[in-house]
Amino acid sequence: MYIAQEESFGPVMVISKFKNGDVDGVLRRANATEYGLASGVFTKDINKALYISEKLEAGTVFINTYNKTDVAAPFGGFKLSGFGKDLGKLSL
Repeated sequence: MYIAQEESFGPVMVISKFKNGDVDGVLRRANATEYGLASGVFTKDINKALYISEKLEAGTVFINTYNKTDVAAPFGGFKLSGFGKDLGKLSL
């Protein structure tokens, strides 16, 4: 879908179906974009959420929430979103 591959400044939430247990397929789909500013994971399984958040190519990964972060946390994006993490090699 076009909306799943664009960097929309919304808020916009894309919800798509996937086969039960196909976490790696979901990750491939989520990472198959030119952008990576932020993403979100909603699940009851915290181990699955942490696994997915480590594998997502996104600057910020929200788990079971949206836009809740600490101002001291590094901010930035991946790919064509921004210039990398704060104080990272690309941003400097």
